[in-house]
Amino acid sequence: MALDSNEYPDKSISKFESMLKTDDVYFFDAEDFEEIIHYYLNNGKVSLGKKAIQIGLEQHPNSLELKLLRVEILVFEDKFETAEKLLDELQNIDSHNEEIYIQRANIQSKQDNHQEAVNLLLEALHRTEDSFDIYSLLGMEYLFMDDFESAKRSFMRCVEFDDRDYSSLYNVIYCFEFLEDFDGAIHYLNDYLERNPYCEVAWHQLGKMYLGMDMFQEALTSFDFAIISDDSFIGAYFEKGKVLEKLGKYNEAIENYETTISIEDPTSHAYLRIGRCHEKLGNNDLAKYYYYNTVHEDPLLDKGWLAITDFHYKLENYEKALYYINKAINIDGENPLYWKKCAKIYFALNNFDEADFAYKQAVDLGNYELDTWKNWADVLKKTGDFGSSIQVLIQGLEFYPESAELLYKLAGVYLKNDEVLNTREKLAEAMQLNIEKLQLFEEEFPEFNKVKWLQTLVSEIKKTST
Repeated sequence: MALDSNEYPDKSISKFESMLKTDDVYFFDAEDFEEIIHYYLNNGKVSLGKKAIQIGLEQHPNSLELKLLRVEILVFEDKFETAEKLLDELQNIDSHNEEIYIQRANIQSKQDNHQEAVNLLLEALHRTEDSFDIYSLLGMEYLFMDDFESAKRSFMRCVEFDDRDYSSLYNVIYCFEFLEDFDGAIHYLNDYLERNPYCEVAWHQLGKMYLGMDMFQEALTSFDFAIISDDSFIGAYFEKGKVLEKLGKYNEAIENYETTISIEDPTSHAYLRIGRCHEKLGNNDLAKYYYYNTVHEDPLLDKGWLAITDFHYKLENYEKALYYINKAINIDGENPLYWKKCAKIYFALNNFDEADFAYKQAVDLGNYELDTWKNWADVLKKTGDFGSSIQVLIQGLEFYPESAELLYKLAGVYLKNDEVLNTREKLAEAMQLNIEKLQLFEEEFPEFNKVKWLQTLVSEIKKTST
């Protein structure tokens, strides 16, 4: 396994690169070559790593470690057959070398044979006392197999070996989250913090767990401890700001977001959060200032354009809202929520044809929310296209068959379209489902309140329902 590149002496690297630039041939110990090769591989300089392996094997043709490094390169380049042949040769020389099994596992993993990779890694575990890297590899294989329980146990072993292995710690918490065992994650992190009380990463993760469970005070305490452990930890300030927002403490939230900006360069996400806080406080000019800074900082952040859209929509500046929602759509035209927002703006502008198109886009992209069907049907009703409005409502009822609101609306549109029998049927269904929502029908279609047969039908259904 490649070692940390920081452990490599610069002298060997300089000497090797000097040799490559001249015709001179320098002799290196096999261990020196290993260090040089690890350095190049860890820094992504594969061609130089291959060159070092070639020269190293010329000087030390029997070096098992150099041959294993050659295998590592072959696996990296997906030359599995050649790698397997070389591993067979090496296993005949040293059948107890765990690195042989690790490389065989890498080959199986790259071929999506994850269970076989696990079996080989377990075999490697039996052959070494230095099992840290193997447990890390096992954890990743289990993740590939969606075996989160086994992955969690493997990464826990890594954390046991090294409390500062934050990558494994994150993976442990990821497994807890995927298993929806939030209580287990909190217990694990608290236990970890008993041993490492000044670990800002663990406090930060604990705070996020509490935040996800709406335990806001506990979350605040955790983020405070993360900040005490490292007062430059931007993530803790940012998450603390989110909690304070949830609690309606917008000025305090702003202070924490501004702290992140003072520690490092401003981010679009911080500007966006500050803008939302100012909007909640009624500071419209400041809200607009920060929203515009959001998109200036990151023109591709579609959430920034959406925030500006919502800001202008609430102020009934519909033309400006339309301009900015189109910015968002240009960035992410596959987002159904943007098309839905676009449809609402067109409706407010009485541009019903464009609103119809936008709602169709939203539904085609997978937005099937109840109000989408209701609002789309209203758009078509406004244009007098009762047939299409009926089809939209029928389609909506496929998703919400128990929706009295859709049924009352459908009954009304049927009546506008002079389909009396269908009106009777749907109105009866709606009243049997929820007679209290009859007022929705009466409010939306007041012109039919004086239709005698309709009044008779309503009276009959009311009698049978009491």
